[in-house]
This record gives sequence, structure tokens and C-alpha cells, in this order.
Amino acid sequence: MTTRNLICATTAALSRAVRALAREHALDPAVRARLVLSAAEAAGAALRAGRETGLTWAYDPEKGLLTVGLRAPGDTGPVAADLPMAPDEVTEGEVVWRLPASPPSGAADEAPGEDALAAEELRAVVAAADALTSEHRRLKDELAETNSGVLALYVQLDERDKQLRTAHGQTLRELEDALRPAPIKADGLELAVHYEPAGTDAPTGGDLYDWFVLPDGTVHITIVDALGHGVTSTRSALNVTHAVRTLALEGHRLESIVARTDEILRPFDRSVMATVQLARIDPASGELWLANGSHPPALLLRRDGTARYLEARGRGIGFPLPGSETPLTERLAPGDLLLLYTDGLTESRRDPIEGEKRLIEAAHKHLQSPTEEVPGAIAEDMHTVILHPDDTLALAVRLTGQ
Repeated sequence: MTTRNLICATTAALSRAVRALAREHALDPAVRARLVLSAAEAAGAALRAGRETGLTWAYDPEKGLLTVGLRAPGDTGPVAADLPMAPDEVTEGEVVWRLPASPPSGAADEAPGEDALAAEELRAVVAAADALTSEHRRLKDELAETNSGVLALYVQLDERDKQLRTAHGQTLRELEDALRPAPIKADGLELAVHYEPAGTDAPTGGDLYDWFVLPDGTVHITIVDALGHGVTSTRSALNVTHAVRTLALEGHRLESIVARTDEILRPFDRSVMATVQLARIDPASGELWLANGSHPPALLLRRDGTARYLEARGRGIGFPLPGSETPLTERLAPGDLLLLYTDGLTESRRDPIEGEKRLIEAAHKHLQSPTEEVPGAIAEDMHTVILHPDDTLALAVRLTGQ
């Protein structure tokens, strides 16, 4: 492998020399153009300062590599980092390129003129740029087609998601309806209920109600708030309501039912904890009996607008010494409204005392509304701000006196 040397004093001379040796070794015109530009830029500072530049080149026939070296006095590192053709080696004052090449053709003396070679290089660079532009356009079209396909897939997935949500919601509504007791008819009473779960992923939680007419014509209502949320608490609440219904239909005294329910359930599930409120109403006389097990008090709103909470003492299911003491008695007059509820209604802002005050205001506001609208309207007013989400149940009873 023979190394050849040449001293160049001007940029034009250096470019001619690099172009000649590149053509002699049959480098592609586009590669040749990059090499010429790179050599001119690497030696530019030295040549402009009047310092000569040394050009060396050697061909290794075994490896098929052309090594081109450029010795330019000064630090070429900063310049070499931005050259059109990245060098293979950079030292202080020297830049080296190693390129795949053909053996020297020996036709350097027959080379076309500088203008012809420069034009050939320009055509090669333009052709490469055109090829890149065409490839970019092709990739852009493919990307647009892919994006269109992905968008269509997203639309399909979104539609499928909507269908699944609709089906899921329908299933939850059917399950919620299955947990509700059948509506009852009692001459002289109007009843309505509103239920709202803490989250949309479950149709119900631990808040349940039950109502039915006893053989003597009185109406029995059970309100249960089992500890927790979701299916587990629903199971506990169902166990409580079923036990209470059985005991009530067997004729047990109202004040004994909470304690007896605890006795029945404890051997099967010691983890059950629930607050309970029991109400008995005689539609004919308006007489009301309340038994309570750690549950929020019922709200009685008279037709004339006076309101008070009916505090019945007692402890809930799973509490120490469960059961209710002597039931609270009251007499309803035609037009009076009784509101039974769970703590999700009054504790949405974490302050139950403030919640009870707001509940009286909301009940006053809707006292003259149709009974079937009252529970939902009150719940909407109470839940304008929710700091503590919880299952909510509101049940309204109005004595009509008919």
C-alpha cells in the first residue's frame, strides 16, 4: 500500500486534488461531493490564514479501502464535528476518512473538467435529495394511512366501549331493581324512595330498605345501612332486611326485632355491622311507632311547616348490647311528611349537624311537591357539594288521610 502526498496552498487546489483522487478510485459522485466539501471545510481556516495543507491518500487492495488524510495546522476538532462527511479519525491538525473504493483506474489525466465534475456531483446530490423526498412522501402517505386505520380502530373501540358500558349499566339497573321490594299500596299513605350508590361501578351498597303491609293493615318500613360499600355490604344489608321481615311477619314486638336480628345473624357472620331503623304506620289513624339501632333520626315535617327529628334510642346490629328500647310513638296528621334516610344524605359535607339543618331546609322547600318527587329532589339539594361520597337512601312517607 503506497501513500501519496500533495501540498495544497488554496482551497481550489485542494478541491481539485480531492476530486481527482476520488474519481480515480471510482467513488460515487454524491460521496465524492461530500468528501470534497468536507476537505475544503476542514482546511478552510488554515488556507485562509495562508498556511499550506497536506493531503495524503493510500489504497489498501486487500480491504478495498481508500484512506484520505488532511493535515491542516491548528485544531480541526470543532470543525470536523460538523463536516458533511463524518471523519473516521480526528487528531490535532489531522482529519482522516476511510472509504470503500475501487483500485485506481489510472484515468485521472483523462478526467473531465472541474465544471463537468462539479455538475456531475450536483446531479448526484440532487438525485439523492429527490430520492429522500420521494421516500419521505411515501412514508408520510403510509403514516397517514396508518393513522386513518388507527383512528378507525379507536372509533370502533370507543363504540364497543359505549356498548359495553350500556350493557353493564343495564345489568346494574336490573340488579338494583331486583334488590328493591315491590311497591305497596296502602290507602291513606303515599310512599316514595330515592337511592344513589357511592360509586357508579356498583348498583348498590350497604343501604337498603324494605316495606310491606302486615296482616293488621299497618305498614312496616325497614331502613338498613350496613358497614362498607359494594357487594359485600349489600349481602349484609340483605341478610338484615330478610331477618327483620321474617320476625315482623311472625308478630314480634317492634322494640325486640333489632336485638333478635342480631342473635339470628351472629352465628353465620360475626362481621356484620349495620344501623337499622324500623317504622310502623297505621294508615287509618296516622299512629307511628319507631325503633332505632344506631341510625340517624327520622325527620317529621308537619303540614304547617314545623319540623323536628324523632330520636329513638337503641344500638345497631353488631354493636354491643344491640336492640331498641321503648319505641318512640307519634301521630301523623294528613299532609304530614316523614323522611327516613341513611347518613349519606346528611354527611356528604362531613358535618352531620350541619347536614341535619340543611335537610330541614330542603324538606321545607319540597313539602308541597308530589310525594314521588320529594326524595330525589331533597337528595339533589343535599348533594350540591360532596366531600364524603357515600351510599344514599331517602324514603318519604306522607299521610293523605284518604
